[in-house]
Amino acid sequence: MHRVMSDYYSEDTTPVDQPQRLGAEVTPEGTHFRLWAPKASAVDLTLIDRNGSLRQRDVSMTRGSKGVWSVFVNGIGHGQLYGFRVDGPWQPHQGLRFNRNLLLVDPYARAVFGGVDYDGPIYDHVPGDRWQMSTTDSIDSVPLSVVVEDTPPPTPIARRRPMSESVVYETHLKGFTRRHPRVPQHMRGTYAGMGHPAVVQYLVDLGVTAVEFLPLHSFLPERFVWEKGLTNYWGYSTLGFFAPHADYGSRGEIGEEVLAFKNMVSALHEAGIEVILDVVYNHTCEGGSDGPTLSMRGIDPGYYRLTHHGTEDYDVTGCGNSLNTDHRTVRRLVLDSLRYWVTEMGVDGFRFDLATTLIRDGQHHVTHHHAFKEELKADPVFDDIKIIVEPWDIGPFGYQVGGWGPGWAEWNDKFRDFIREYWRGATHGVQELATRLAGSPDLFDREGRGPQDCVNFITAHDGFTMRDLVSYEVKYNRPNGENNRDGTDNNRSSNHGAEGETDDPQINALRRRQVLNMMATQVLAVGTPMITAGDERGRTQHGNNNAYCQDSEISWMDWSASDEWATLHPRVRDLLRLRSRHPVLRSPEFAHHNEILSRRGENLHRVDLTWIDASGSEMSTPAWHDGSRRLLGMYQSDENEAFLAWFNSSEHAVTVTLPGMPWAYGYHLAWTSADDHEYPSKDFPPHEKLVIPGRTVTLLHCLVPRDHHELLDLMQMERETGS
Repeated sequence: MHRVMSDYYSEDTTPVDQPQRLGAEVTPEGTHFRLWAPKASAVDLTLIDRNGSLRQRDVSMTRGSKGVWSVFVNGIGHGQLYGFRVDGPWQPHQGLRFNRNLLLVDPYARAVFGGVDYDGPIYDHVPGDRWQMSTTDSIDSVPLSVVVEDTPPPTPIARRRPMSESVVYETHLKGFTRRHPRVPQHMRGTYAGMGHPAVVQYLVDLGVTAVEFLPLHSFLPERFVWEKGLTNYWGYSTLGFFAPHADYGSRGEIGEEVLAFKNMVSALHEAGIEVILDVVYNHTCEGGSDGPTLSMRGIDPGYYRLTHHGTEDYDVTGCGNSLNTDHRTVRRLVLDSLRYWVTEMGVDGFRFDLATTLIRDGQHHVTHHHAFKEELKADPVFDDIKIIVEPWDIGPFGYQVGGWGPGWAEWNDKFRDFIREYWRGATHGVQELATRLAGSPDLFDREGRGPQDCVNFITAHDGFTMRDLVSYEVKYNRPNGENNRDGTDNNRSSNHGAEGETDDPQINALRRRQVLNMMATQVLAVGTPMITAGDERGRTQHGNNNAYCQDSEISWMDWSASDEWATLHPRVRDLLRLRSRHPVLRSPEFAHHNEILSRRGENLHRVDLTWIDASGSEMSTPAWHDGSRRLLGMYQSDENEAFLAWFNSSEHAVTVTLPGMPWAYGYHLAWTSADDHEYPSKDFPPHEKLVIPGRTVTLLHCLVPRDHHELLDLMQMERETGS
């Protein structure tokens, strides 16, 4: 190793009154390098040549305004490996832990090469004593930053849909194609595999409008996972906020994953599918103060939230550290990253993991007036970008469901929990069912918000798959190596008579019906539905409800599902098509029992939303307070059409009377989770006695008048016939 400054290396001459792009910026002559490290006494750029062994050259950087260090290097560009060495005081009792022996990843690196060796010298302190500085060079044990040249962004999508028109499909990029029979072997589990025509066509045919990928930022496994020979498969352990995860590239070339990601986005966009990234800005892979020093920890203590004395990380994520977005430059890092993924990588939206961490102030208190929210809202780059939050963290007052305000969609865990309970028969009456089906107005009906801000889900990556939700009553996580202690025990599941897989045809038939019931409930509920990949095909994790470390068949999509479970797919597809074709099933406004008017302003004597009981009448007060009730009819209408959905969680069939005018003058069976033979006809007159089978969802398309004259004629006809 040697340290140099010559004609090839010069001070960056960007005027201080111009915004400086941090990281590595390639020009025709060479590359600018810039790093924010305000408390450092010296910073070196380390250039690495990879010729069998790692040969490094250290280049002194010059401190500029606002703590930004910079240097310009002639003659190098795309593919160059590099890192930073940051020098400064070693005063761990004051929170200063500078150690130039550690080679650090650029927080703005657009690609990252290599992994981490947890047996190597990757800590700023000596083993067993975090107050004593390590003096061993870490270069052979840490990931390296990669210089990436600018390239054109992906094909833009023709139209970004509003959330009210969206169907979000949460999937793991690798797991979705790892076993896909029509994807070439060398492309499976990669960006290229996800963009394969057979994969894209499957999503289009199903009715998906947006794919929400589990983390694709560069990430690393935690030490305790690595020691067990497992990995952080989900990716919630970020190293670089600008770098696509390199392992999902297909050619193995340094930095090629950037173009591979863009090509995938182009393929999805050309099919009309939006790309949403699950992003983890709340913490990083460096863990707590006893964790490895790979990037931010060695650059400046301001990156992370610290306790009042500065020696310990203030952890509200459960992952050892919490990013300090109360600091302006750290907030800039997050916002620069988001802009980059939108403008350069073509991303259409983000789902923020443990989002409450991002809106804690300098005292770690939650505030919805946080600068992060205000700056994101003020930036026109994000005007039509989908912003979805996991609205909690594990810190004080971290649970913020319903509190994020206009422009922020939120995962609704209250919907998840209640709907699971309803379909396993563990609820008291149907009052809350109506609330959840109506878009959870108790949480989201606020000024400036709509039901599309409510993301309705029953399963996600974290927890049972939907098939396992109806097949297991306890978790089976022993392959994770934690003696089944990990993962939640609050699954709200039912095995319907046998634990795990069974050959009993009646139990299996009931399980498939219950999956359809839950899928239908989240699709028909007012709000934005989110489907977990594979639920529409009966994907199982064999009872593992915390498969974060399982890069194996436990987690991968099984494209060879049995014939019985494969029957789910076309029925889910048909339901999503109904939702797409009929705007009344995806209203962007909350309904308040408002009268429906014709286009001429005439009262059609029906309402936008009401609830029907078995008698065919609107629900009465005693009916709402009947704790034994398991049946509810949901009537939705606009000036053009209406639907009546029956939800019956009882194991017994219920006979209902179909309402007459003004609700409908006839009914057509649009969709049901029941078997074909259980409804001998698809068309029914008003006042018909209809048997709703046990444990089913039944959706009826209502024939309704569209103007006042037709309404009067039909009502007169009904009076004359007495029907």
